[in-house]
Amino acid sequence: MSKENIYLIFTSTKTPLSKVIGIYTKSEYNHVSIALDPDFAMVYSFGRKNFNNPFLAGFVQKDLQDRIFQKANCIIYTCKISFLQSKKIQKVLNNFTSKEHYYKYNFLGLFGVILGKSISRNNAFFCSQFVAYVLSEASIALFHKPLELTTPQDIKQISQLICIYQGKVNAICQSNLKIQGDEKI
Repeated sequence: MSKENIYLIFTSTKTPLSKVIGIYTKSEYNHVSIALDPDFAMVYSFGRKNFNNPFLAGFVQKDLQDRIFQKANCIIYTCKISFLQSKKIQKVLNNFTSKEHYYKYNFLGLFGVILGKSISRNNAFFCSQFVAYVLSEASIALFHKPLELTTPQDIKQISQLICIYQGKVNAICQSNLKIQGDEKI
């Protein structure tokens, strides 16, 4: 059975919202995205749709050259998955992409995480809730708490993850570095 890779990109964007979340989590990396290719031509997550307005948020498809990432620090992990898991992820992401306008950001869910109370809303996610959902749907990871309470730090604890890069996002973009499999840049 052939193996493929997915990529989880944890970022610290230094935006005001990211800083507030960081105060609570005491972690540098408070945003997580998922990518299917080592070029990061498209990363998927939940976040701001407009750089200047953090409240206009929802499902986003961006590349790492997007303005929000320009000064961001990141840590990137890869995970080997089966062909069937890859197809399942693609199906889930295609569903989100085709209905992009139905999805909104789960701001209330962030308060739920702080309070330790699961707040589930129809068609609403925050970044780690979304990535945990995708990984769960593809049977890559099971979480021992409601997805509405899953943080980026919980996702980083997945045992199959291999760290392949840590540094500035723009260093990847400016030098056109490629990340292949579990080779480090």
